[in-house]
Amino acid sequence: MDEFLKHFAAQFDDIDESLLNQATRFKELEEYASLSALSIMLMIDEEYGVTITGDDMVKISTIGELYDLVCSKNNA
Repeated sequence: MDEFLKHFAAQFDDIDESLLNQATRFKELEEYASLSALSIMLMIDEEYGVTITGDDMVKISTIGELYDLVCSKNNA
């Protein structure tokens, strides 16, 4: 999870990684926008070899849920 948080935080210019955790509702972050979602989806594909769809992004709200989704797709 720590590595995932580092990769997640790297998608934003002004986010302090230490403020992020599994319960962070990433869509409520001030820096979050539709381009952020695309950037996160691309990072997940590149770093973890997992494809996350726009529908997947709509259904989840926390970083922990996103991480769990990546893990479940990675093991499938």
